[in-house]
Amino acid sequence: MTGDSSGQSPKAALAIIGSGQAGGRAAEALRLGGYAGPITVIGDEPHPPYERPALSKGFLSDARVEQIAWVRPLAWYAEAGITLLHGRKAMRIDRVHGVVELDDGSRIAYRTLILTTGTRPRPLTVEGADHPLLSYLRTIEDSQRLQRRLLPGAHIVVIGAGFIGMEVAASALSRGCTVTVLELADLPMARGVPSLLGAFYADLHRQKGVALRTSTSVRRITDANGRALVHLDNGEARPADAVVIGIGVIPNSELAQTAGLEIDDGIVVDQYGSTADPRIYAAGDVSSHFNPLLGRRIRLESWQNAQNQAIAVARNILGAAKPYAEVPWFWSDQFDLNLQIAGVPQPGDELVQRGILGSGPVVFFHLRDGKLVAAIGINRAADVRFGKEIIAMGGHVSAAELADPAISLASICGALKRAAQAA
Repeated sequence: MTGDSSGQSPKAALAIIGSGQAGGRAAEALRLGGYAGPITVIGDEPHPPYERPALSKGFLSDARVEQIAWVRPLAWYAEAGITLLHGRKAMRIDRVHGVVELDDGSRIAYRTLILTTGTRPRPLTVEGADHPLLSYLRTIEDSQRLQRRLLPGAHIVVIGAGFIGMEVAASALSRGCTVTVLELADLPMARGVPSLLGAFYADLHRQKGVALRTSTSVRRITDANGRALVHLDNGEARPADAVVIGIGVIPNSELAQTAGLEIDDGIVVDQYGSTADPRIYAAGDVSSHFNPLLGRRIRLESWQNAQNQAIAVARNILGAAKPYAEVPWFWSDQFDLNLQIAGVPQPGDELVQRGILGSGPVVFFHLRDGKLVAAIGINRAADVRFGKEIIAMGGHVSAAELADPAISLASICGALKRAAQAA
């Protein structure tokens, strides 16, 4: 794979499969960057590209479409000469002839193809998982449907205590619902934060009134006079006016796999976003990309990656030949707390803490082999931002400096920058 796009004509037809945030940002960056050829964006949703974070946050409280962050207004695409094919599903990629075959039988020719097919919710596979009150959260319509069910006094059961599940729980509770969260693991958000923070958020939700049940599995779901009845492994049954499933996602890589592209927890691409086929790129949640900063392959499900990797891929198609190398960044809003994560924390990291957990803003620094590899902050956005910069510069900072509140992270970051410039 290579970032050399010398074979990509700036006037040749370019197609993008996937009309989410990554697809929209790629199209935007291509046109603004001078790509003069036809650009076609193929998507199975009836909307222009939009950002998804609000669907589990503010949009659940105020489901007006004005709350949606559109990549660009609909009229912009026509003005920019970008064709949006709404409600169309790509069925096959013919790599030999450079054609995408759609579900309506039409064929879209391409010289360059970008795959931004994203992910889909992992389905619940128990008896009764087809109950009409079950909801997943991926699209505007999913969020609107759920929002209509979040009525004062309604009983909401959330299956899965990941970031999405906990955000939905917080939003539902703020709307006056009775909320139960069921989680198979011992703590919420166990794959994303250290156990200390998982325990803190578990206590927070319980104090707010959420019935959080960890180490609990769902056996089946039945109907009880039009309501859902969620049966647990201990024999209990929880009635629900809505059941929200948040047990992870699956990358939509089947189309690429059928086309013969390499798949490894997503579509395998190099640091330039290119697959082994020099005419096909991938970006966003579906891409398993090599990150030079981390020194390994990673697949990210985040707003930052969906936007910035798509822009980087577009620029590489235009000839930049620049690796996409960013420190991963993610955030979650629950109640009045803003959680931000920079880097990739892992079990076994040395933890250094600034602030007192539960008594105001706090930030945890993850050190590995003496280097800063992650920063996790609660209402400490500035510290996480500086931590992100330090990680990008190699992470060489002492635990003593990180732990000392008298030493500002801005000064640590500035000193590292000056040292790098002098080297």
